[in-house]
Amino acid sequence: MVILLLGVSLFVFLISHMVPSNPAAANLSQTALNDPEIVAAYEAKWGLDQPLWKQYFIYMGNLLGGDLGTSIRTGRPVLDDLGQYFPATLELSVFAMIIAIVLGIAFGLISAVFQDKPIDHVLRTISISGVSLPSFWFALLVMTLFSRTLRWFPSGGRFNMRSFSPSGGTGLHVLDAILQGNWTFLANVLSHLFLPALVLGFFTMGLIARQTRSNLLEVMSMDYIRTAKAKGMKKSRIVLRHALGNALVPVITVSGMGFCNLLGGMVFVEQIFSWPGIGQYAYLSAKTLDFPAICGVSLLIAVIYVVVNLLIDILYSVIDPRIRYQ
Repeated sequence: MVILLLGVSLFVFLISHMVPSNPAAANLSQTALNDPEIVAAYEAKWGLDQPLWKQYFIYMGNLLGGDLGTSIRTGRPVLDDLGQYFPATLELSVFAMIIAIVLGIAFGLISAVFQDKPIDHVLRTISISGVSLPSFWFALLVMTLFSRTLRWFPSGGRFNMRSFSPSGGTGLHVLDAILQGNWTFLANVLSHLFLPALVLGFFTMGLIARQTRSNLLEVMSMDYIRTAKAKGMKKSRIVLRHALGNALVPVITVSGMGFCNLLGGMVFVEQIFSWPGIGQYAYLSAKTLDFPAICGVSLLIAVIYVVVNLLIDILYSVIDPRIRYQ
């Protein structure tokens, strides 16, 4: 894990500094750019006047001390910025994965049980659509239908700022509302959360549904399943008790990678729904060539990928009794 994260830090640092642009030009006004002294002071303040190799060693020295640097755009420590924006992304990703896992496994299970029946074709079409449709286009479609036309859900933000003003807590508004017993605020947060979570979960749902269906069909053709059928065991018991558990092992991998992808690839969805998360922070940082912030976001996502992969390996032994780590 340590070697991987060091490699990520080096790769991201080099790529971000190879962009043919000038951070001073992206952050200073035209008047300030015309003054060489102001430009030189700006570059000296952020270490941009140092050789690239020296900038990297300074960055790594601070990183090993728990300092991700200071954001050029916000002027705050990157760690503080990540602490502010990450809870919104985590909350959205968790609810998107709940939707994806519940619908994906249900759709895959029904499709496998009713193979080649009309409902199988319908659910397979939905699954393929989830994988194929661009997330930003689907987000605009959902917003237009449910927010602008039907007016069932709000079109953006995490909550109604004119009615609620949360303070303190974990930053996870759903959890905070439950802990405080504020059910009105909880309902408001969930209404804002549903549409972006549905859009993000739709893609992963398609992957999970297709994986569940194919794995379940493969397991249902094995000898021990035929033996259970020959003994007269009910089909529902065979599927749920004996087949589904073995079919879910690859689904865990797809779900874990889908969760990581949600955390790292929600820039468009957060922009469309005005969701103040890591995606929006990364977009603004890249737009202004905020090197410390870009590296901080990349390292955070890399850590999540590594941890999720570890959890996937552990869950294998929980789902499949044939797998045990001594």
